[in-house]
Amino acid sequence: MLRDDPLNCEVRLSRLVEGQVTPNDRFYVRSHFPVPAIDADRWRLEVHGLVRTPLGLSLDDLKQMPSRTSAVTLECAGNGRSFFSPAIEGEPWSLGAVSTAEWTGVLLSDILGMAALDPGATELIFRGAEGFERSLELEAAHATPVLLVYAMNGQPLPADHGFPLRAIVPGWYAVASVKWLTEIELTDRPFEGFFQTQRYVYEWTGGAEPVTRQKVRSVITQPAEGETLRPGDLTIRGLAWSGSAPVTRVQVRLGNGAWNDAELNEAQPYAWRAWELTTTVERSGVLAIRSRATDASGETQPDHAQWNRLGYGNNSIQKVTLRFG
Repeated sequence: MLRDDPLNCEVRLSRLVEGQVTPNDRFYVRSHFPVPAIDADRWRLEVHGLVRTPLGLSLDDLKQMPSRTSAVTLECAGNGRSFFSPAIEGEPWSLGAVSTAEWTGVLLSDILGMAALDPGATELIFRGAEGFERSLELEAAHATPVLLVYAMNGQPLPADHGFPLRAIVPGWYAVASVKWLTEIELTDRPFEGFFQTQRYVYEWTGGAEPVTRQKVRSVITQPAEGETLRPGDLTIRGLAWSGSAPVTRVQVRLGNGAWNDAELNEAQPYAWRAWELTTTVERSGVLAIRSRATDASGETQPDHAQWNRLGYGNNSIQKVTLRFG
């Protein structure tokens, strides 16, 4: 737990390797405000703005529509912030602000089709019941199967994860996947809300750009940092993902040796990919192991991600130090 009010907590990496999806009670939590109290029977999703048919949909209305279930990996844009130097203010995430669930809900495109968009609409604003607001350009919304979900791993959406409805934007940092969703407004101009322009932007000397898609990353989930092991066969396991393109390669390095290709498990379009490498360690002593991922667009994890004022997008190569003896 990083903070208890509002709740912010991450999962130990060693617990992520236990399955393709993360159990609901182990899924990391990122909150900017306290969890709102919502009466599901009275709750409505309002769709308005530049639409020909404004909507006010109940939870039952949404559940009567055709549904889709997709495995999607969510990652906080601040994941890895604590490894930046110099240190950065904000939630000091290690590497556990990432999890994967099977999300069930309706396609955003179906909702927008019901609302019949005005030709001038170019952007939509998601608003949550607790006050969080974030927008998405329509072009980006059409480029990925955005879901409005009411179930998580086959169970009703938990309160900490957005009950009764949240957006899921595959491939994007989780800031785009607004929780406790109550409103979608269609507009013809860029949104300038606080979490759109003052936070969740990369700020460097001389410029800034918004946080959007997840950067390519791999993490080592087994063995854990600081473990003491006996020399001999060593199995290294982990997970890798990217918001821009499928992960096609993961390499592992022991000490100052060569990078060796790990074996990749079956890929899913919007979920992390498990990987594994078995090798042999013959000597006692301290050994550092590293992993790096490459995606189909050719992007590879850097040794060191570019420092930025708010500490987003740190996809630097992870180092795990082990002792053999």
